[in-house]
Amino acid sequence: MAVKTIKLRSIFILYWFLLAYILAALIWWFIALKRQNSQMAKYKTEQLQKSGSTDSLAYNKITDIEKRKSAQYLGEGITFFLLIIAGAVFVYRAVRRELKISRQQQHFMMAITHELKTPISVAKLNLETMQKHKLDDQQQQRLLKNTLEETNRLNALCNNMLLSSQIEAGGYRLTAEETNISELVTKCVQDFVVRYPQQKIIFDITPGIFLEGDRMLLQMLVNNLVDNAIKYSNKDALVTVLLTENNNLINLLVKDEGKGIAPQEKEKIFSKFYRTGNAATKAAKGTGLGLYLVKKIAMQHNATIAVTDNLPTGSIFTVTLQSSIQKI
Repeated sequence: MAVKTIKLRSIFILYWFLLAYILAALIWWFIALKRQNSQMAKYKTEQLQKSGSTDSLAYNKITDIEKRKSAQYLGEGITFFLLIIAGAVFVYRAVRRELKISRQQQHFMMAITHELKTPISVAKLNLETMQKHKLDDQQQQRLLKNTLEETNRLNALCNNMLLSSQIEAGGYRLTAEETNISELVTKCVQDFVVRYPQQKIIFDITPGIFLEGDRMLLQMLVNNLVDNAIKYSNKDALVTVLLTENNNLINLLVKDEGKGIAPQEKEKIFSKFYRTGNAATKAAKGTGLGLYLVKKIAMQHNATIAVTDNLPTGSIFTVTLQSSIQKI
């Protein structure tokens, strides 16, 4: 990592050196042309004086040509200068963007390796324990339950990765169907209550809300939001899930009491591979795909998503969808 940092620093030093050299060459070019123009005008004036000419029009013509040439060189110099600066800014931003993406992908690979390895290791350890030791039914059931939870987590992670690649390639087709979103959200939250018995999770779901949407994607949206809330909250912190309907608009709210999100990062958190710079939040598990997929799924359902502060601490994610049942 240190070698790569030194290499990147060397590239930026070379970039600024070349930019400074080009600007210096441009300035020297302008000075040389200006000097040449002045010398040419001076030479023509001396030739007229040697010939004994007193024609003021000839002298004025020389002066006029000198001024027009100077204006021409100045205009060309300014144009070249602006083009060079515009090109330099474009290249600089492009390089910085590529470096940023490269760093995010590197962090993603490190995170995904850990996220994939952990459930596999846990499942392997549980199965080896059952193989090597004689356990009673209660112990076996506990290990099997833990193994199943880890494989479910692994399956969810693989689904996130697969869907992300399909969305990027434009290969996913939305399968819209009449969906009871109330039942879907209730089922998702109940699964989290069972999976995380130590976490305080409460939910208030208005029954009988329907919409047209892709059931699998909507389930992934809810799961990612709740999983994100749990992931960035303490075990004794409260996670709240609300589903309401008003004027044919469905509001899904997921509240947590975690560290919260800085104002300047509230838009960035929906970017692919992005994770907040807070050291406390980076200590939590994650790949930077969850909220990215939430945003994409919401957009595919013509929905909006917003994040606000949950006072005194934490965040509130609000997804607003269109109800398929039009009320009069």
